[in-house]
Amino acid sequence: MADQAMEARKNEVMNKYSNPWKTVSSKNIYTNPWLSLREDQVIRPDGQPGIYSVVETRIATGVIALTPEMDVYLVGQYRYPTECYSWEIVEGGTDDEETALAAIKRELQEEAGLLAAKWHNLGGKIHISNCISAEVARLFVATDLSQTQSAPDGTEVLEVRVEPFEHCLQMVERGEITDAMSIIALLRLEQEVRRGGWEQFF
Repeated sequence: MADQAMEARKNEVMNKYSNPWKTVSSKNIYTNPWLSLREDQVIRPDGQPGIYSVVETRIATGVIALTPEMDVYLVGQYRYPTECYSWEIVEGGTDDEETALAAIKRELQEEAGLLAAKWHNLGGKIHISNCISAEVARLFVATDLSQTQSAPDGTEVLEVRVEPFEHCLQMVERGEITDAMSIIALLRLEQEVRRGGWEQFF
């Protein structure tokens, strides 16, 4: 009886978190080099027919480039979709067949003119906007930094500055950093430091 009750409980949990949507058909609506828009004909959780549009992108990456003084490299740029200037950690998307780590190493050099000898994963994957997008992001910490030549894209007009880590957290609290990946990365790093200290990154 105990085994039957445990199995019933297991099935209940599985059913609770199973997909309530049914995909009837799917078609691509639009594609450019950075994203594609897919529209699915679906049966909704309430049993009614409907549509669901999904934006699909490359893997997003971000890195906290950290100095021995616990300062962070921030990149400032005007963001066209939000029509505002944004201070962020170094970020970028993967190219075709490129790993997340390879992509963010490239972005760190292109945007901030930095190379890093030590790389650390900063938690697991995150979903940036999971109501409309399947985009996945990966975050890193880079240390043992050295300078090299930057090479920003033609779409980027960048300002790079170095701020103390604690000041970056204050910028988050004051709403001066609004980029989701940057906020998540900074708060994750704060938790990692509380658990294991700064030494784990150097």
